[in-house]
Amino acid sequence: MVIFVINCLIFKEDKIMNKMYKIFGLMGFLFFTALLISWTSTSNQEPWEVPAKYKNMENPEDTNDESIKVGRMLYTKNCASCHGKTGLGDGPKARGLDTHPGDMSGDAYQSQTDGEHFYKTKFGRGEMPKYENKIADEDIWHMVNYMRTFKK
Repeated sequence: MVIFVINCLIFKEDKIMNKMYKIFGLMGFLFFTALLISWTSTSNQEPWEVPAKYKNMENPEDTNDESIKVGRMLYTKNCASCHGKTGLGDGPKARGLDTHPGDMSGDAYQSQTDGEHFYKTKFGRGEMPKYENKIADEDIWHMVNYMRTFKK
C-alpha cells in the first residue's frame, strides 16, 4: 500500500514538473522572440546617406532669437508629433512608427552638419515625411537652428 501511495505521489510530481517545464519553455521562447523582433526592427535601418552637395551646405540663416522663434513654431506644427517637444523622439505619434524618430539632443544628431539636417528635413525618407514644396527652404533652415537648441 505504501509503495502504491509513493508511486502516486511521484507520478503526480512528474506531471507538475512536466507542466512547469512546458510553461517556462514557452515563456522563454516568447521572451526571445520578442527580443529578436525588437532587435531587428531597430537594427535594420540603413544609414542615411546625404549627398556632399547638401552635407557641405552653409546655413544662410543666422542663429538668433527671431530665427529660433520661427523654427520653434514650424517644428511644433510639423515635427513635434513624432520627434517630441524637446527632440527626444517621444512624440505621441512615435509609438505607432516602425522606426524610432531619433534623439535630436544627442551627439549622433548634433554632430551632423546643418546641411545634413536641412537635407533630411526637406527630402525625408521612409516614415519621415518630406517637406519639399511644403515648407520653404528658408523656413527649414530656421527649423535647423531651432533643432540645434536641443543639444544636451
